[in-house]
Amino acid sequence: MTTVDAQGIALGIESFGDDDAPLVLLAGSTTMLSWPDALCERLAAGGRHVVRYDLRDSGESTTADPQAPAYTLRDLAADAAALADALGGRPAHLAGIGVGGMVAQVAVLDHPGAFSALTLVGTRPVAPGPPDDDLPDHDQATMSRLFARPMPDWADREAVAEFAASGAEILGDDPGAARAVAARIWDRTPGTAPPVQMANQLGMVFSRLDCTPRWRERLPEIEVPTLVVHGRHNRFFPVGNGERIAREIPGARLLVLEKAATAIPDAAAGEVTEAMLTLG
Repeated sequence: MTTVDAQGIALGIESFGDDDAPLVLLAGSTTMLSWPDALCERLAAGGRHVVRYDLRDSGESTTADPQAPAYTLRDLAADAAALADALGGRPAHLAGIGVGGMVAQVAVLDHPGAFSALTLVGTRPVAPGPPDDDLPDHDQATMSRLFARPMPDWADREAVAEFAASGAEILGDDPGAARAVAARIWDRTPGTAPPVQMANQLGMVFSRLDCTPRWRERLPEIEVPTLVVHGRHNRFFPVGNGERIAREIPGARLLVLEKAATAIPDAAAGEVTEAMLTLG
């Protein structure tokens, strides 16, 4: 792992594969560890230079004040384009998961020359907050259970890992995998201050970002090959969100993972890799 300067912003990255191979840039939600090792390794084995990176205010990237971010969603999109340029200047296959998928949509719209393909995983075409009437909202029973839990002691690594495991169980993801990833995120987080830990573990910074103007109406402008991946059992962004994105981006392919929820399970890494490699 290292950092790369992207127009004055330090972005934490981890690389897999040959630096001379076509670039696949993975935007996390919010840390790079949203993207499983198994998928990164398979993409690299398929002849790609894979770089997963931390968004601002997470991991090894520039961290300022997650409670009052002095940047917008469009700044995060510009970070992706600047990172692709810093890593060789060739158009990259950009992929975003969860809220990172929102960054990826805006990045391809605002910086079309920087990207050769787009993969969107478990995301939706509108910003955090109430969705459009034709988009399914979070499953309310699931949200009630998630937010009924008391916050952990963010200075306690094991408590944070257990909090992540219980959340994964509620969401329908693998608690063991979530516990392990949360511990790795805790180890990489610059400090134990609750706002910083929450931004790393929960992506809470997005609730405070300026996400205007809307971008959904611009989705038909996307011209690069696009793959939309969504877990059938995603209770946070139900699968109807992915279905709508795939309909609104010209020529987009929809891949529904029948046994997945919000995370990409290792068992689906091969299927997702094959679909991503097909895009280029």
